[in-house]
Amino acid sequence: MPVLDPNPQNGQKKMLIVFGSFFAIFIVIAVIATLASP
Repeated sequence: MPVLDPNPQNGQKKMLIVFGSFFAIFIVIAVIATLASP
């Protein structure tokens, strides 16, 4: 089973959305930490 299937099933798409939102939150936290650090 490929990780990035061009035509994913419903469960795989839901897992991809969860990982994508987690990655986006991680990027936002990293940007805020970079701006907050002197």
